[in-house]
Amino acid sequence: MTEATARLVVCTTCRLSPDEAADADGVSGGRLLLQAVAAAAERAPELRVEEQACLWACRSHCTVYLAQGGKPGYLAGTFTPTAEAAEAIVDFARRYVASSDGAVPYRDWPEGMKGRFIARLPQDA
Repeated sequence: MTEATARLVVCTTCRLSPDEAADADGVSGGRLLLQAVAAAAERAPELRVEEQACLWACRSHCTVYLAQGGKPGYLAGTFTPTAEAAEAIVDFARRYVASSDGAVPYRDWPEGMKGRFIARLPQDA
């Protein structure tokens, strides 16, 4: 991973919603979110979209983790697996990558990210 690349990890086993595990075709909410995020990130070479089976944030369905060397990581969830949510995630991730310290001013957060953060995690050594 180059210094200018951030990891955007999507939980593939997340529920579709608090009440539904999967859509009518049996696809998990996490898998649907991964597809939407991957499509939105096609224009974001500074992001590497990865998948992870279970991020252990089950109370916050459809979760993502964002990390880049030398910066704190962010865990966010309760997304609806839509193109609009994916665009907000990717938009925030691009702003995160462009920041020197991983801090994105609240005024610059996409509306779809507000109220979605679960944790800010210390940077890796």
